[in-house]
Amino acid sequence: MRFIRFAAFQAIMIGSGTMLSLWAACIGQFLPGGIVRVARFWGRVCLWGLRVCCGITVKAEGLEHLPKGGALIAAQHQSALDILIWLTLLPRPAFAFKKELKRIPVFGWLLEPAGMIPVNRSGGRAALREMVTGAKHAAETGHQVVIFPEGTRVAPGMREQLRPGIAAVAQAVPVPLLPAATDSGQRWGRNSFSKTAGTVHVRVLPAVPQGLKREELLHRLETVYYGS
Repeated sequence: MRFIRFAAFQAIMIGSGTMLSLWAACIGQFLPGGIVRVARFWGRVCLWGLRVCCGITVKAEGLEHLPKGGALIAAQHQSALDILIWLTLLPRPAFAFKKELKRIPVFGWLLEPAGMIPVNRSGGRAALREMVTGAKHAAETGHQVVIFPEGTRVAPGMREQLRPGIAAVAQAVPVPLLPAATDSGQRWGRNSFSKTAGTVHVRVLPAVPQGLKREELLHRLETVYYGS
């Protein structure tokens, strides 16, 4: 029975994602902003499927800290579920994503037109400049830019050295930077087909002071993600 429920969720996620990607590709020709709205609708469909099929719900705290306009969200990353969560929590999300995802048919082709920010993880300083430029443009146009400073999904109880790029973006983009913690990996593990029923907690903290040095900013984020 559990296998059937998990398979049903996969069918909902992949089936709706395929159909809505095709729809977004059509309307994106005339209404680029519509791509994000379709993506947010897909996120809501997936969270509904996750609740019905797998018994997983999401509880978010601290949303009052989110500004109405541009912002940077330095989010902890434990699961693929994090993408769905931020798609639904933010009115105008813009994710920094690894450039390889652009190769995925239809879905990957829509990422940049939707305002997402490609990152070449092996591109060195040039790639960092491109990410800073993309994040600055997105924030200035009222988007909430989601960056995962860990650079990859990190299992609960594990630690990852944070990528310093978040500090460069924070210094160059004059909008609030809000840390966000999660325990999503306890319910949906890395590359996991099976899920564990229960509540996923997401906590948005107040914006950190602007002008922090790189080491202090990274230390603050590590404290939010991993504790002292």
